[in-house]
Amino acid sequence: HNWLPSAMVAPTPVSALLHAVAVVKAGVFCISRVMLSVFGTELLSSLNLGIYTAYFASFTIIMASVIALTQDDLKARLAYSTVSQLSYIVLGVALLVPTGIVGGIIHIINHGFSKITLFFCAGAIYVATHKKLISELDGIGYSMPFTMGAFALASLSMIGVPPVAGFVTKWYLVQGCLDIKELGLVIVLMVSSLLNAGYFAPITIRAFFPGRGGMGRIRERFHEAPATMVVPLVLASIISFLVGIWPDFFVELIGRILP
Repeated sequence: HNWLPSAMVAPTPVSALLHAVAVVKAGVFCISRVMLSVFGTELLSSLNLGIYTAYFASFTIIMASVIALTQDDLKARLAYSTVSQLSYIVLGVALLVPTGIVGGIIHIINHGFSKITLFFCAGAIYVATHKKLISELDGIGYSMPFTMGAFALASLSMIGVPPVAGFVTKWYLVQGCLDIKELGLVIVLMVSSLLNAGYFAPITIRAFFPGRGGMGRIRERFHEAPATMVVPLVLASIISFLVGIWPDFFVELIGRILP
């Protein structure tokens, strides 16, 4: 998957397009269509290919999350997060049960809004401060409260904290794993959520609650990026929150295409 993190050097709008909307989503959409429409759930179940695919996706979820923990470059951490998050979609579809498939497909939507928020925030931070490294973001929440507030909300969605959109994904995925009695996959989802928290929470904590060594950076005269950048990222984070509260429209829409 190293092509995806390498692509994060592109300008922020392009990175957001690559990681949240178009390119990567086309891949998982094709996988979903091939599994559900070409092979079908009955054939995949009879050959046990669904469960093998689910565990393969689980390996990617964990490994990409571990790599994300090691990244100090903000966009690189978000890029490896994308590798992990896309595997949730494959995992859900590979469960081959309605609850799992709903969880996988709805994550295309949930991840789109949340991850585009995160990349927009990374771009706004760079425009306002010219900083790329997480270790340089001590106290930045005081200078850029709207940007970092939106970042925190989108991070909660990626972690799967209710009532943000990502929680809906993980709720359905856990239900799907329980439906097929695969407790190992439930454990993977729990561990991955902890890893998500491990690489997202420190960014927000560092921004709003810097340690003693970072207090001096609060005095740096930074300010929010232009409104043309801040307004879209705030709106995207609000949509991510609203989808978590009212997911019924998308759940019903996905239900119509279930095999």
